[in-house]
Order: sequence, then C-alpha cells, then structure tokens
Amino acid sequence: MAVKPATLKRWARDGVIPGYDGTWTPAAAAYARIAARMRERGHTLKAIREAGEEGRLAFAYTEDLFPREAGPYGVDDVARGTGLERALIERIFAAAGFSPAQLDRLNEDDLQLLRYIAAVLAAGFPLVAFLQLVRVYGQAIAQIADAEVRLFHLYVHEPLMRDGVPGMEMAEEMEGLARELLPLASPIMDAMHQRFLSHFVEQDVVGHMEADFGGGLDLGRLRVCIAFADLAGYTRLTEELGDEMAVDAVDRFVESVENTLPDDARIVKTIGDEVMVVASDAAGLADWAVGFQELVQDERPLPRIGLHFGEVVYRDGDYYGREVNLSARVVARAAGGEVLATRPVADAAGANLAFEAIGEVKLKGFSQPTELFVARMADA
Repeated sequence: MAVKPATLKRWARDGVIPGYDGTWTPAAAAYARIAARMRERGHTLKAIREAGEEGRLAFAYTEDLFPREAGPYGVDDVARGTGLERALIERIFAAAGFSPAQLDRLNEDDLQLLRYIAAVLAAGFPLVAFLQLVRVYGQAIAQIADAEVRLFHLYVHEPLMRDGVPGMEMAEEMEGLARELLPLASPIMDAMHQRFLSHFVEQDVVGHMEADFGGGLDLGRLRVCIAFADLAGYTRLTEELGDEMAVDAVDRFVESVENTLPDDARIVKTIGDEVMVVASDAAGLADWAVGFQELVQDERPLPRIGLHFGEVVYRDGDYYGREVNLSARVVARAAGGEVLATRPVADAAGANLAFEAIGEVKLKGFSQPTELFVARMADA
C-alpha cells in the first residue's frame, strides 16, 4: 500500500507513529509500514494508535531482521542462470509451499537456492524423491517458523504487555532479543539435523537386515509396523478439566511415548491426543506397547494402543494406505489401558508376549472382518 508523504506526516503528528521526531529512523519506518497495513485491513487510526501505545504491534518491529526485498529476476532469468527448466522451478516452489507470485521477483538468495538444487539433481538424486524431500523441508520449516513466532509472542511479548512496558521500549527490547537469538537458530537446527540424520541412517541399515524393505515390494512401499495410541475418554476430560489441563495431559502422554520408544521407532505425527508411531521391527514395537501400558497404568486418562504390521506407501515423510487406516481403526476398538493387535503382529512378536484372541471384528470402512488380539506380558 503506497502512502503519500503528507499522510505519513499527519500520522506522525496524530501520534500514530510513536517516536517520530522528524527523522525516519528504522523503527519509525517499520511502524509506518505496520500502520499502512492496518489501514489497508480496515482499522481506524485511533485503533492503530491505541494498539501501539499498548504494545500490541511491537512484535512487528522485528521485521527488519528478515529483509526480503523483491529481486530483479524473473523465473526465465533464473532458469537460464541455473540450467533448470521453468516448469521444474515452478514445481519446486510449489512443493516447498512458496507463493507462485514470488517467481516474478526473485533475488540473489533465490538464485543461490536454485543453484544448490540444480547441483543436487545434477549429482543424480532422483527427481521424484527430491520433490518429496522439498515438500517435507517446506512443511517442517514452515512449522518451525510458525512455532518460533508464536512462542516468542506468548512467552516474551505477552509478559511485557502484562508488565505495562511502554510500546516503543517494548519494541526495542524485543528487537534486541530477536537480533541476538536469530543467528543461533540455524546452527542449532543444523546440529540437530546431523544428529537425527546419523541416527536414521543407522536405523535404515539395521532395518534392511531385519525387515523386508525392498524384496518383493513396489517402489515407494515399505513393510512396517504401525501403532496408533491415544487417550481413552479425552473428550470427557476436556469437558471436566478444561482445555489447558487436557492439553497438559496430552503433552505428558506424548512426552512419555517419545521417551520410551525403541530406537527403530519414531513418532510420525500427532493429531489431537492421538500419536502415530512407525517402526521396522514389529516384535520390538509390540514389546514397547505392552510395556508402556504397564508403565502408565496409574495415569488418568489411560492410553489405548492399536498395532498392525503391513505394507504401506511412503510419501513426503508420511505413511499412507490401507494398512495405516486399519491400524487407526484397531485403536478405536481398544479400551483404556489395552493393547489390541492384528494377526500379523501376533505372528511376528516374541515369546515374551501373549496374545488373547477376541475374534473377528468388523472395523469401520473395511468390508472384511479383522482378527484382533489383546496383547499382554506372557507371565501376566
């Protein structure tokens, strides 16, 4: 939104741009941009001035730490500079989650990014796999950035507002803290990435020895054990204790799962109070499920766990297909404190577990009944 100089002077005179003394400092310019956007969204000058005085707009001052200037390059310019086809660049940007409009104003950083991508593809990494990897990168980094902003707001910005810190002082304090923290984010993420990468390379090697990842399976398919775990009676808990207490219970539950999983297992995703876990070793995951229930038997609400072992489609860092859906339906039939498993899991498990057949059960969405077992310790 273009704002005329006379309008900016009037805003400054009316107190809409705090701290303006006739000189356009970076802080004053940042606030002017904020005010312009607020006006474009229909907010009155009075509302903008009051929000500024209360410090509600102070976070936006950190925008200057993330300069993203439109560049001189169009997508055709970048295609010539990297050797990548225009259609491929468009697919890469779409996979990463970037706006298509950005393709018309690419800068030097974008050009360097695409040079890196061209080098990866030139080295022989398959395009179909690379596009999935870019999509995973985009989703994961977007989630990281969203969490950084929201947690900074909740635990830095909000406390300053509650303490009554003046708007400009608050903005300067937040900008200073963000300036110190920002250079540390990339090294922290890089160190964590290297650590996890080493772990999963090792687990992949072990998995090829202990499970059938490739033999007889189509490209893009894996044979894994899937566990879904959730909290029985979570909806009732939310109504009885309120959202915050219920969320605390979920946090403790997820943390307990994370801290007890075997090395070859990982949490793929969480959906509300439900956790999806995948492992290559069905016996090991079944052992974990039964042991986990014994570990948390005094907790309320009690978890319930459903297990299935089968062939899945691996795509974009996630797992799909009939067998995943089946595992999700199995947990829905379990009671609190119970582990339900299918026949493939019971067949793969070791002698330390006992499986009590409960018969063939008709699961929602499946035409054929599924044989289910309650898993327990063998000496229980």
